[in-house]
Amino acid sequence: MGCRQSFRQCCDRPKNTNVRISLPAVCFVWQIVMIILFGIFIRYDQESDAHWAEYRTFQNISSDIENDFYFRYPSFQDVHVMIFVGFGFLMTFLKRYSFSAVGFNFLIAAFGLQWALLMQGWFQSLDPMDGKIKISMESLINADFCVASCLIAYGAVLGKLSPVQLMVMTLFGITLYAVDEFIILNLIHARDAGGSMVIHTFGAYYGLSISWMLYRPNLDQSKRLNGSVYHSDVFAMIGTLFLWMFWPSFNSAITDHGDGQHRAAINTYLLDMVIGHMVHIQNSTLAGGVAVGTAAEFMLMPYGSLIIGFCCGIISTLGYIYITPFMEKYLKIQDTCGIHNLHAMPGVIGGIVGAVTAAAASEGVYGKAGLINTFDFTGKWKDMVPSRQGGHQAAGLCVALCFGVGGGIIVGCILRMPIWGDAPDDNCFDDELYWELPEDEESIPPILEDNNHMRNRDV
Repeated sequence: MGCRQSFRQCCDRPKNTNVRISLPAVCFVWQIVMIILFGIFIRYDQESDAHWAEYRTFQNISSDIENDFYFRYPSFQDVHVMIFVGFGFLMTFLKRYSFSAVGFNFLIAAFGLQWALLMQGWFQSLDPMDGKIKISMESLINADFCVASCLIAYGAVLGKLSPVQLMVMTLFGITLYAVDEFIILNLIHARDAGGSMVIHTFGAYYGLSISWMLYRPNLDQSKRLNGSVYHSDVFAMIGTLFLWMFWPSFNSAITDHGDGQHRAAINTYLLDMVIGHMVHIQNSTLAGGVAVGTAAEFMLMPYGSLIIGFCCGIISTLGYIYITPFMEKYLKIQDTCGIHNLHAMPGVIGGIVGAVTAAAASEGVYGKAGLINTFDFTGKWKDMVPSRQGGHQAAGLCVALCFGVGGGIIVGCILRMPIWGDAPDDNCFDDELYWELPEDEESIPPILEDNNHMRNRDV
């Protein structure tokens, strides 16, 4: 305890400062920088360039229908809806923070997608011949995935950070994600189609570490607003339904065409759910989709998907009941949306399931060609065997945890600086601090005593 407090004290911010960074100024400068960087680096890839007709002839491609657009766009459309509608409305459960939940979700996503295309491009698709980043439909999907990790982190600090702080968190989060993804997928050669490790584990522990660094001992001053009402829960349920419907697309979007993509969609579709309190329905029902992400394209078998969904639903629900209060009371981690239960624990479980499933793979189950295709045992990895692949999967999970926790602590120190203008303790979870709100509707007239629908009327 003393070590943690002293670590925070070394990053403590001064209480008074007159310097504040303006959100419009940040957005204006950022857009100018993006225009310049996109002009220098970003170009169309061969399948979206006007030279496609020549490329098609050279590659002996028979029809335009074989362009990758027609394979990837349906999945991209689903994932894009998840990012802007699913995540946005999932966070509208707070009674006075719906404007900010959707609006700041929009801000993070729009801001982050541009930076993600650049960061991932520099690591993944930089053409060594001309030094340009060639973007495709798959690049757009990967950028959405990158932003998803920051939206997950946003859930931990929902209602407590200013818009400028959220942009700073997103800027560093996407940078860390791009490095983390490159190490796990390219250097370690782990497979993570649905992002249990790269997206969910990293994003969750990144957000939780930031929340730990920005702990507010006087947050009880806003306790009256840290809860839901009837209509806010209904709106949050809309987000849950969009995420639930499109999660098979999320986990299968960038897998190889054919059996792997087909299998990933089926494995994600076959997930169970646990019914309980509204917050459990809104969040714990999605935990299985998180946990099955890494192994989605593996031969998990339909019953395996059901087992994962059932177990993660229970674990996530118990997490909301017992672990979240424990974390706030003893670990000083204030997790507004409960991302530890929806993304962190299921993400770790997904990484473990992926490692075990990969290590247990055999030619008898996959076939020789299927084993090579599923785990990409080609090039310098052609001598890889499933048991070693399982070890690489476990190593990938460790890297995601290290980047999430370490990166979150560093970024948390940066966000403690007073120039970002965070909300006071008694004004958290309130839209009024950042938005011009419409006037409240007229109050509902009281129910008359002789109303036949009254529950406890006198007999």
